[in-house]
Amino acid sequence: MFKNIFKRFSKDVGLDLGSSHTRVYVKDKGIVVDEPSVVAINVKTDQIMAVGHTARDMMGKTPAHISTSRPLLRGIISDYEVAEKMIKYFIDKVHEDGVNLVPRPRIVVGAPLEITEVERKAIEDAAYAAGASEVHVIEAPMAAAFGVRLPVEDAIGTLIVSVGGGITEIAVISLSGVVTWRSLPIAGEEMDHNIVQYCREVFNLLIGERQAEELKIRLGSADPFEAEEHMAIRGRDLMTGLPREVVVSDSQVREAIQRSVKSIIDAVKATLEVTPPELVADIHERGIVLVGGGAQLRGLDKALSRAAEIPVRVADDPTTAVVRGTGLLLEHEAVLREVELPSARHQEKVG
Repeated sequence: MFKNIFKRFSKDVGLDLGSSHTRVYVKDKGIVVDEPSVVAINVKTDQIMAVGHTARDMMGKTPAHISTSRPLLRGIISDYEVAEKMIKYFIDKVHEDGVNLVPRPRIVVGAPLEITEVERKAIEDAAYAAGASEVHVIEAPMAAAFGVRLPVEDAIGTLIVSVGGGITEIAVISLSGVVTWRSLPIAGEEMDHNIVQYCREVFNLLIGERQAEELKIRLGSADPFEAEEHMAIRGRDLMTGLPREVVVSDSQVREAIQRSVKSIIDAVKATLEVTPPELVADIHERGIVLVGGGAQLRGLDKALSRAAEIPVRVADDPTTAVVRGTGLLLEHEAVLREVELPSARHQEKVG
């Protein structure tokens, strides 16, 4: 009886716990949270000071008693206590306009393909500790495929490439399951690191990751631009220790990230090489679908299409594909039961 009462006042939640961003989908409302996966904590009181955009703006600028943390590394919980607080914060935020009852939502969470049982249990434990009544963990590329309305339940080969913040995942899906896949720790954040290192080596200039990310967004590409573009950046001169400004071109940014882009393309080709021929034929006919924030890198679809000799398209609103998929699965109970991963908490009890 009480369970039904809580369920009436709780909003079922789809959750994309990304290394760079956390997104929350609420049934019948759509995406209500899309914020950086960053938490600022007062270490003296152990209280959360800020989450999301506000916390990210504090990074690199905090006094000793304030700590900023990214509790997720490559889609895996790296700091359990902070991750739990962050998830609870977002769940409470979703329910803050409701009645004064403790929210007990059903939660569907997207998780990386190579997640271990221990890591899966950490996600489940954090979600339950944050107030969930049920937790369903599904593979993030599967969620993304549902989110962009691919026919993943049919006997048709579908290749989805998810270029996120901390990880790139390539999955061939058929009959509601992942047939072959490959995962590599090279994605958007690695490209930011490439740009920081390039500026250090070429310009003797130390810049922050926020500036590197802005450079990547504005000038980053896998293919040359029609007309050269430039952007001014500021940092600390490594020789004098003083502030300095340099102007960077799109070709220099492309040179900085080219190794990461090549690694992603090579991983896609390697996945195709071990895919059953019948599914490869389907993929050749239907093409490859790019999702994730990294899918927005200009020219990545064309470069990948040339290398794999297969049509490539970027999904509509690629950054929200995973969370939209978790939201759709909330409304299709039978399909959710078919594609969800076994509960690590249940396996532990049985063991």
